[in-house]
Formats: sequence, C-alpha cells, structure tokens
Amino acid sequence: MIFIAINVLNGAGEGEIEWDPIYTWTLNYKMPVLTDVVPGSQPGLPLEQEELFPIREVARLTGVNPVTLRAWERRYGLIQPARTDSGHRLYSMTDIDRVRSILGWIERGVAVSKVGKILARIAPLQALSHIIPNELVQADYTQWQQQVQVVVNVFDEVQLEQVYGQIFSSYSLTVVFQDILLPLWKQLLQRHDAFGQTSEWLFLDGFLRSRVLQRLLLVRVMQPRRVIVCALNDQCRELELLVTALLLSSVDSAIQVLAVGQPLAELTLVCEKVKPQALVLVSNHAPALELPRRLNRLALSLDCQLMLAGDASDLVQENLAGSSIGCLGNEGMVMRQRLKQFLAGNLDT
Repeated sequence: MIFIAINVLNGAGEGEIEWDPIYTWTLNYKMPVLTDVVPGSQPGLPLEQEELFPIREVARLTGVNPVTLRAWERRYGLIQPARTDSGHRLYSMTDIDRVRSILGWIERGVAVSKVGKILARIAPLQALSHIIPNELVQADYTQWQQQVQVVVNVFDEVQLEQVYGQIFSSYSLTVVFQDILLPLWKQLLQRHDAFGQTSEWLFLDGFLRSRVLQRLLLVRVMQPRRVIVCALNDQCRELELLVTALLLSSVDSAIQVLAVGQPLAELTLVCEKVKPQALVLVSNHAPALELPRRLNRLALSLDCQLMLAGDASDLVQENLAGSSIGCLGNEGMVMRQRLKQFLAGNLDT
C-alpha cells in the first residue's frame, strides 16, 4: 500500500509540504524505481533535438511577459533556459510547463519567493505521476466520489463539509470540480427515477453553490471587477456558471457573475455601467445555427472583449474563426490561460 499527498501553506501562510496518507491504492502493482525506464516511454531528447522556443513565444503561450520571465530566472532562479551563442534565451517544453506551474502557485496566493521551495519539494511527486497509471488516478477520484455520495445519501452537511475539505487538501481547484465533484453532480442530476434522488441532487447542488460563491466573494473583495461572466440564454445551470467563473478567476482578474436568466439583449447596458475588460458567455448546449450571427451582433455593441466558454465554445469555434469573439474552451487551466492571453492581446481569436 502506498500513501501520497501534499498540503501546501501552513497556518502562518508559509509554503510548506506535509506528506499524509491520503492517496492510497492496494493493487498487485510493482512500483518502478524512479531511475527505471517505463516501458513504452521515450527517453529524454538531447538538447539539440528538443524543440526550443524564444522568449516571445513563451510569453505568448503562457501569458507571462518577458520581463517577468527574466525576473523569475535572475532573481529567483525558478527557470534556467538554454542560451544561444549570442545569449538569447531558448525554452524547452519542460521549461514552459514549469512556467505554467509557477503561475498556478502564484494564482493560488503563494509568494513568488516561496515557489522555488515548493517546486523543489514536489519534484519527486511529479516524477512519480508519470509512473502511476491513469486508471489508478481515476480510481482515486471514484473513491472520493463514493465518499461524497455516502454523505449525500444521509443529507449530512457537517460530514459533507469535512469530505469537501479533505478533497481540497489533496487536489487543485480544477481537479476538485472538473474531475471529482461536477461528474458526480451530473450523475445525480440524471438520476431522478427513484424516490429521494431529486432531493439528494438538490442537497449537493445547494452545498456546492454556496461554497463556490464564498470563494468568488473572497476574490471579488481583493480585486476590482474586470470580467463579467453570464449564462448564454440559460444554457447552463447555476453551479456550472459559478464554477466556470471560479476557474476563470485569478489574483489579478476578479469576476462578476450575472444571475441565470440575464437577458442577452440587455448585456450591452450592463457592460456600459460596469465597464469590464471582457464579457464571458457560458453555454454547455449544442450551439444553434444562428449563434455565430447573434454573438457577432452583440460584439459590435460592446466596448469590451466578448468571449465564449463551456462545451459550446469548442463546438462553434470554427464558425467564429476570423471574428472578434474569443473561444476559451471548457477546461479550467486552458480557459484561465486563454482569458489572460486575450486580455493581454497575446492571442488571436
């Protein structure tokens, strides 16, 4: 049996990592030594064969400007890019992944001066993640979902709060909602056949909406409103809207969420009053044929960037090619990075 987990930030707000018996599995599985070559994997490419990127391309891919990238290298030693003979920096995909990891920790409230220590300590866990089969990760998600299901069945909010906190101590915000809680929420939503199942879904839905709202309010207090998030013609439920807003929020971009039912025709008026940098519409329905035309017409009436998030974003992306409307996708980290890049002018629609 193997136990793996990390808890970051102690009570004093300092970056620390503790190893707790959270992540478990009991299978007849031989754990390879970290120096072993995993069957089917490719050994690291020599530097001259690996694809390298100049600093301007890294800035475009990550949304982190070149000045900040240089500071992370010189002042904190967080990244060490290769250099050409003339001294220009060249970044590997590993470097780019590290930049994204640094950005993720900063967005979670960790001071940049403490990120290096955190990355150094979790490096063994990251190496281990390439060895752990995906089915074991999914099995762990399922185990947490089963624990939530048991508590929901007896409508125990105190116990649900405890399980909710344990999940957050083990995984990132994106994993907690996209891989664990929302899939279970959707399963319960579809099970309205047996007596009591509607009540179970309503219990979980109400609990999760209140907790997501709490997190959004904390972000809103710290930062001015820069992005409005709104459901597109009621094409998502309130929890889906709130979670999308939470996944888009960051330390420098607070979110204002408009209530489900907000008329599309009045969004221009709302944006004139609030003056946001962007309006993000959320839809998880298959897009109607007239959607691109309606969005383009709305975009012409706005003084801010118009974007689309959720399942519909990927489905309608080709039809919006060449327009001013940005498609953010439906995956947390990708949505947040694309939003930052759009707002910074580093990503074309």
